[in-house]
Amino acid sequence: MQTPPQPPQSPRPQKIRPSRFRETPGLDDWRVLGEGACAYFRTGTFAAGARFVAELAALPETADRAPDVDVRPDGVTVRLVTATDELYGLTEHDPALAQRISRLAADHGLVPDPSALSTVQVTVDALSIDKVTPFWRALLGYEHRAGSPEDLIDLRRRNAAFYFQQMDTPRPQRNRVHVDVWVPHDQAETRIAAALSAGGTLVTDAHAPSHWVLADPEGNEACVGTL
Repeated sequence: MQTPPQPPQSPRPQKIRPSRFRETPGLDDWRVLGEGACAYFRTGTFAAGARFVAELAALPETADRAPDVDVRPDGVTVRLVTATDELYGLTEHDPALAQRISRLAADHGLVPDPSALSTVQVTVDALSIDKVTPFWRALLGYEHRAGSPEDLIDLRRRNAAFYFQQMDTPRPQRNRVHVDVWVPHDQAETRIAAALSAGGTLVTDAHAPSHWVLADPEGNEACVGTL
């Protein structure tokens, strides 16, 4: 008995760098943050957002790579990120899909607002990452990010990622857990200025524009990052 021929396997999508996504024409609505490429569209009403999402779900392009969608009474956030056992990030298919989503939003008369976008990551400084991460993985119900064992992520992509940063020596005088706030590259200075006006201080901008380190009035640190 002959084995029936198997259909050819589609090639796996190739991961792309944030710069390739950013430099693609027609993506002014989108910003690359720590958890993928995101767009926020103001809808005005929940019903308008629901209609947009219903048509978004019907697009042929979303059949095998559906975006993450968050519908709220005043707007819809769309995020493109591929999460598999081998890959976490943007792929070569995402720029075209983002363009298609933007055209659909324009057809609905929705207004993009990149300034409303941000994602949050919690960073833990650890002397032994291998010993610390099992605790947080069990506590949070997270899994390791593909290609980056220093990261733990919510597989449903709802909650903040946890990143574990190698520490060479103990630092009892400083906090060892801090928040990373990923903002659009063109919103970083505005966000930093607001934090400084609210009582914060600039610890260092040596790594800008990758990230800035700020501190609250009691010295607790936070980073503002861009991609």
